[in-house]
Amino acid sequence: MTDLTRRHVLQAGAFAGAGIAVGAIQPLFAQTAQTIPDKGPPLDKDLVREFVSAAHGDMEKTKKMLEAQPSLVNATNDWGGGDWETGLGGASHVGSAAVAEYLLSMGARMDVFCAAMLGRIDIVKAFLAADPKVVDLPGPHRIPLIRHAIAGKQDAVIELLKAHGAKA
Repeated sequence: MTDLTRRHVLQAGAFAGAGIAVGAIQPLFAQTAQTIPDKGPPLDKDLVREFVSAAHGDMEKTKKMLEAQPSLVNATNDWGGGDWETGLGGASHVGSAAVAEYLLSMGARMDVFCAAMLGRIDIVKAFLAADPKVVDLPGPHRIPLIRHAIAGKQDAVIELLKAHGAKA
């Protein structure tokens, strides 16, 4: 007969705990899979591209398209080569604050590029505090973060980014 050591007891407890945890988690996965509603078919790629293009500054067309298809608000166009862009991303790098604010009001997801363009310096500071490399993060079309702040004429954000090493 083998003597029980502290190591044996700890190993047995760890294995038992893992088994209990897996047993408890499995029903959660099954429940989650059952509660995800059918989202319907993917959006038409040409429609998404048209929306993203319009959101670069055409407020009237952006509103009209979003009224007809609300799920476009966070749709992302693939321009190729890993260059992904939302309507908000397009509005942000060209400095179209009115379109960006409209899209945000309709449920678009704020990101650091939009925050820089709109002068939401607290959001930009929070991103930089979380990861200083954000200063060099390329946005859609590989446009640097500082160019978004320049497009929005946000001098305080521009100076903040320069202080973190960004080059205009």
